[in-house]
Amino acid sequence: MRRRLLLPAALAWCAVLAGCSGRHTDDFAGGDPPPVTAPPAGEPARGPAAAGTAGPPTATAPPGTAGSAPPGATAPGATASGRPGRCHTSELSVSVTTNRPGAGQSSFALVVTNSSRRTCTVHGFPGVAFVDAAGQTVTPDPERATGQEQRTVTLAPGVSAWSALTYTNPALTGVTTVIPAKLRLTPPDETASLPVRWTGGAVSNTGKASVPVVSPLRPGDGD
Repeated sequence: MRRRLLLPAALAWCAVLAGCSGRHTDDFAGGDPPPVTAPPAGEPARGPAAAGTAGPPTATAPPGTAGSAPPGATAPGATASGRPGRCHTSELSVSVTTNRPGAGQSSFALVVTNSSRRTCTVHGFPGVAFVDAAGQTVTPDPERATGQEQRTVTLAPGVSAWSALTYTNPALTGVTTVIPAKLRLTPPDETASLPVRWTGGAVSNTGKASVPVVSPLRPGDGD
């Protein structure tokens, strides 16, 4: 009789123990994850703790970005050697002095002036032509003086060079003449010309005598 009473009590106690055991097992399954085990030497860490350990990649600036020195450039109006370049027609103005006759010769100074803001140079003979009001040539081209040095003349802004224009008075040689409306001057090594009013009177139009002669450009304004 006593054995029969103990058996149900023992079974009930076992049920209680089984319920406790099941609760602890479930808590462990839904709880904290197992810790990450340190890897052997020489191997990277694995698992969630290893994620995000590396920083963002370092960007390398491409060549030629801001901060790099720009390539050198030739200063405006200068050649690659740093010397002033030649004067262009658009940078010059022209004038003609009054006649300074002597010993049967008419003599004028053809003056070119640097009207630009840069220093430039002229070298050699200017081109000269006498034209009518329509711009048509009315005399043979003047000749170039021989035996005179051609040199480079440096013209700062506002500075002048001049060429001598001389010829024998046509009245002394008896040649036919024409009175030009303008003189047209072309700077050395240029193709465009500069017109200026001609007030020097009659000029030979035959090319046989009293032919005007032009000298190379030289420093000054002809005074």
